[in-house]
Amino acid sequence: MAVRTVPPRSWFTHPSDEEGRTPISRYHDPMSRPLPLPFPGVSETPLVTELRFPNADVTVRGEFQLNEFATLNPESLEFLRLYVKVRGNLKEVERILGVSYPTVRARFDILLRAIGYEPDAPDPRDETIALLERGQISPEEAVKRLKK
Repeated sequence: MAVRTVPPRSWFTHPSDEEGRTPISRYHDPMSRPLPLPFPGVSETPLVTELRFPNADVTVRGEFQLNEFATLNPESLEFLRLYVKVRGNLKEVERILGVSYPTVRARFDILLRAIGYEPDAPDPRDETIALLERGQISPEEAVKRLKK
């Protein structure tokens, strides 16, 4: 097995195929597991020190930082996949998940924070709609609040 040590912060590229594409991976190990993140009792971002390409029989050693998407928890990752699948249409996410729009916005805000962005200030109308959906205010009260 070939072992290559790569200096920290360097890039390792792989050759493209005959059509110029650079596939992410041609190997899928049915025994592979997702990263064990978050790791109990540890709050720092992990540092990857080895990459293995089994089909090429290549191992690359060095210090590699995971990007913000690699460290998402499973729920946020699934939400992100759905969000991308529907091309960013939160109303479609709402329909597919069968939850209210304010719930979708809250999950989107959690995702934004997880990748390092602060979400926009919440729309005060969302709270009124959520209260109406939960039956905590009447339709008349909702209309009154929304006209303000």
